[in-house]
Amino acid sequence: MSKPLNQVAQNTWEFLYQPMIAPTGFREYDARWKFPDEINLPGITALGLGLGTQMHARGVDPVIAVANDYRDYSLSVKNALIVGLIQAGIQVRDIGPALSPMAYFSQFHLDAPAVAMVTASHNPNGWTGVKMGFQRPLTHGPDEMGELRDIVMGGQGVARAGGGYEFVSGVREAYLDDLVGDFTMTRKLRVVCATGNGTASAFAPELFARMGVEVIPSHNRLDYTFPHYNPNPEAMEMLHDMAASVKDSGADFALGFDGDGDRCGVVDNEGEEIFADKMGVIMARDLARLYPGATFVADVKSTGLFASDPELRKHGAKADYWKTGHSHMKRRVHELGALAGFEKSGHYFLAEPIGRGYDCGMRVAVEICKLMDRNPEMSMADLRRALPVTYATPTMSPHCADTEKYQVLDRLVKKLVARHAGGGSLGGVKIADVVTVNGARVMLENGGWGLVRASSNTPNLVVVCESPESDAQMRAIFADLDAVIRTEQSVGDYDQTI
Repeated sequence: MSKPLNQVAQNTWEFLYQPMIAPTGFREYDARWKFPDEINLPGITALGLGLGTQMHARGVDPVIAVANDYRDYSLSVKNALIVGLIQAGIQVRDIGPALSPMAYFSQFHLDAPAVAMVTASHNPNGWTGVKMGFQRPLTHGPDEMGELRDIVMGGQGVARAGGGYEFVSGVREAYLDDLVGDFTMTRKLRVVCATGNGTASAFAPELFARMGVEVIPSHNRLDYTFPHYNPNPEAMEMLHDMAASVKDSGADFALGFDGDGDRCGVVDNEGEEIFADKMGVIMARDLARLYPGATFVADVKSTGLFASDPELRKHGAKADYWKTGHSHMKRRVHELGALAGFEKSGHYFLAEPIGRGYDCGMRVAVEICKLMDRNPEMSMADLRRALPVTYATPTMSPHCADTEKYQVLDRLVKKLVARHAGGGSLGGVKIADVVTVNGARVMLENGGWGLVRASSNTPNLVVVCESPESDAQMRAIFADLDAVIRTEQSVGDYDQTI
């Protein structure tokens, strides 16, 4: 008799043939598990069967592009997924090892209605997962992930005839051709290319060379043991290494890429990190001059400058603050017909006529080089200093159990909405609005703000504050917001504070 999917134990006879899947791996916008602690290879096959069943149920043509990142176990995970997809009657187009954005590109290049990218993203080794989507350039959001979880965990996958397999070569070259086109730099640029020995090592150095950019390599040898650090351009270890490379080489800036290449981090010529939301404002300023009246989407953790920056206002740019998460952001950019979306974590969503709307670190690298080519008299540090100064907290995460955090957040949102309705303030500044699309982003009359939301992945809340006026005011905004948060007794200590 089969055991429930979450009760099969490692190092048992059943583990070799019966699916084991922890239901917690089905996240808001992708699937992610520790492997093989939370999912085994038969579990991956059950996931493929469920994904194929979901395609049929939604009327999606049964053709899917499939790829994997550069980790020593990703190929076996992808092959197990493919077995399940074929069982479900799906025609699989295997494009081989890839970046996530290359997999998204292959949907367009191969005219495939669906995609499944086997990747642990920026997570360290020991993790695996799948980013998937049916409607290009979109990927699964909470509704689709919940539906897929129910199919898989409920054993509702349906085997059908008609499945098949084809390996498709040449997609990597087509992807690079699509990124660069006929663009060549007219300005001399020397760029630190930081890939942390991850999958982007097979793409980024060649990408820069095709544009005529001089590459200063930083851990560009493919090595899935990640001997220096886990490739994650949000992590200070990687950013500090990028800054040291800039200072040692005198480079114009550094660009760093995460494990599956859908995020990009920036360090300027003075060794200063430019957080992705501020880099987004720099890019939005440049794009707003080319496309006046454009709409830009920013996630709720991002700087208030998208709404308040005088340069963006001068060119009629419109700001929309939306839910954090790559699937949420892709969908919002698509729904609004926005020119671009920017997420503080380093995901950029550049839509037509620049990109195709999905998050692609390589596309960001190309567009940053084009931006520098259009501004030959400016250094990256000059562009950073040209922004209005703001004072922001780090992203802080007070503990709150997964079983309680959403109920706690609902109560906090109601308290903050009531504070606004009563003419209240944070940090001595009157509340202008409360954006509640993803927790509560409390917008202040001077452009400052404070955010509290629930983490999608960990047992925490997420808290960020920003002031356009002073460090002291930023701290006062945080103190007032924290006082509201502290009315909830189940909220614990912060992982870090200011």
